[in-house]
Amino acid sequence: GIRRSRRFLKGDFDMYEYQYIPLDTGGGFFSGGSEHRKIIDEWAAKGWRYVGFMPMEFTSHGGISCVDLIFERETKT
Repeated sequence: GIRRSRRFLKGDFDMYEYQYIPLDTGGGFFSGGSEHRKIIDEWAAKGWRYVGFMPMEFTSHGGISCVDLIFERETKT
């Protein structure tokens, strides 16, 4: 499921909230087709900005089996 969001201060006034969405890659780098594009589009429609990914799990031969897609949005302080 969706990993917990976190909030961080940026400068003196802006606060950002983050969401971490797990995505199985099938052992390769996004070898599962266009699932990552669907997720990015869905979260963008909700007001979130895609900012990158973090490898979270690896196969026994060093491939990436799961990543977290990372999204942010500014929150009201």
